[in-house]
Amino acid sequence: MEMIPITDQQAIKTDRFDLRPLRRADCGPIEMFAGDQRVAQMTTSIAHPLAPGATEAFIARALAANRTEDVWAIDGTRTGGAEVMGVISLQRMDRQQSEVAYWVAPAYWNTHLASEAVQALVEANPMDNDTMFACVFQDNPASAKVLTNAGFAFIGDAEGYCVARNATVPTWTYVRKMR
Repeated sequence: MEMIPITDQQAIKTDRFDLRPLRRADCGPIEMFAGDQRVAQMTTSIAHPLAPGATEAFIARALAANRTEDVWAIDGTRTGGAEVMGVISLQRMDRQQSEVAYWVAPAYWNTHLASEAVQALVEANPMDNDTMFACVFQDNPASAKVLTNAGFAFIGDAEGYCVARNATVPTWTYVRKMR
């Protein structure tokens, strides 16, 4: 698989929030929310406790010219909300495919924020994908509902390693055909 560098990243506006590229100034809020064990345990890659410098390194990777993943902050400031309410990303894969990943700060759970963010990303299709994939842990049915609400179809069970849990966790895999 050849990794193609991504050089541009568009902002995506919705009625409720903007999906915008990360900024170095997002370090504090991201560190606070990603450091929450409830958030970390529902992701594959966030450690708990969060290591010193991990958030800075994450933002540096997201801002790098040769990145293979676009990461957006879910920013509600335009509508009177918080500057960072969560994060959503697209990891570039081969054959015009990408994988969606997201997390939302606990204060915004059960507010449909994740559903709106995933739907906005799907509608914008900023990488011009033919297909988007996503995996969620089976003990997180709310995230599965986010995906089905955005038109993703369940395609099977799998497993993923969760750094915060230091364990392999059963997952559900979803796909969304874009064309």
